Amino acid sequence: MLDERTRAHIERELEQIARLMSDYRELLTVPNAHDPGLIDRTALGAVLQSFYNGVEAIFQTIAKRVDQDMPAGADWHRQLWMQMAQATSVRPPLITPAMADQLEPYLGFRHLARHTYSFTLEWSRMRDLVRDLASVWERFRADLQAFLDQQKEQEDSGT
Repeated sequence: MLDERTRAHIERELEQIARLMSDYRELLTVPNAHDPGLIDRTALGAVLQSFYNGVEAIFQTIAKRVDQDMPAGADWHRQLWMQMAQATSVRPPLITPAMADQLEPYLGFRHLARHTYSFTLEWSRMRDLVRDLASVWERFRADLQAFLDQQKEQEDSGT
């Protein structure tokens, strides 16, 4: 079950991601025939990275405060992503398998963007992530809201 502090932390992260999506809405609507220049690619790369950082912050909160099991090691980011798509003894899956599949490329891009110079970001590797971001965000938010609602129902029923 989620305590109030954990729920509040998750809700703050969701608000931050919602703000990210709102503040950069215009930038994220790249015309199909347009390949963004260096500055726009750099900004879009930062938005994609920030989006996944927010998702991962929620995952970390669940792993630490609910599962009491935060992955460690060189591939902890990937382990954490996989952990959230699985039920544990204390919670159902946080995200559906389909959502996990949709988030995986954002995890990969986050790693790439953090370990390279922004001027090397190629639009061909970013295009689909940028174009799908709004719908991935909506589905992620829906999955997470279903999880929060389920936790609230359990708390209210005392189970």
